[in-house]
Amino acid sequence: MSELAAWPVLAGRSLRLTIRNLDSLLTAVLLPVMVLLLFVYLFGGAIQSGTPEYVTYAVPGVLVMCASYGASMTAVMVASDLQEGIVDRFRSMDIGGRTLLSGHVTASALRNLFSVVMVFSVAFAIGFRPGAGPAAWLATFALLTAFIVAMSAISATVGLLARTPEAASGFTFFVLFLPYPSSAFVPIETMPDWMHGFARNQPATPIIESVRGLLLGQPVGDRPWTALAWCAGILLVAAALSGVLFRRRTR
Repeated sequence: MSELAAWPVLAGRSLRLTIRNLDSLLTAVLLPVMVLLLFVYLFGGAIQSGTPEYVTYAVPGVLVMCASYGASMTAVMVASDLQEGIVDRFRSMDIGGRTLLSGHVTASALRNLFSVVMVFSVAFAIGFRPGAGPAAWLATFALLTAFIVAMSAISATVGLLARTPEAASGFTFFVLFLPYPSSAFVPIETMPDWMHGFARNQPATPIIESVRGLLLGQPVGDRPWTALAWCAGILLVAAALSGVLFRRRTR
């Protein structure tokens, strides 16, 4: 089987594995929704975000949290493949590491875009009313897709590093909390001074601020380009490391 023909087959396999693992599927979909409801209804009244409705401020941060956490689960799936020995069977069919990992990344993008749509649906139900036009919506989904692909690729690399799926799952907790020290839920100016540098210069912040500006019809400046630069950098690092790690793990 050629690599081009194997790629969609492996992506379909990863999606079927996701559907069978209901615990992971429900967590990936319901956790961001629960975080959105938690911040809007329990913390929203106390948090000063500078917007009339806190849901308007919080939705972009929850979207990025949804995307990053769901993408990080790719690490567990890759580690499971290595532990179960299925990779050796693929190699006997002349399916290389690049094709296998591309299948996982593609499946991750599809399932996490579904989660993004679910978060948007709940947000609309509780009062989120963006003022974005068609071009801004397209740019929003393009940025979120780029972020999901980049995070899925680096997650696949982490899965190659981890010796067990349990070890790989530790990466999901790191990614889950990445949006918190950013502008996801409160303005950076309200944080302690020593945290400002990290909060402004980590990958989640330009993604969140770009999505927020696009959805609300506000000027975004060069933030989308900064966000895409982060995504491209993460993707390049993942591509460089994954090839080396895959060869070492499958000797």
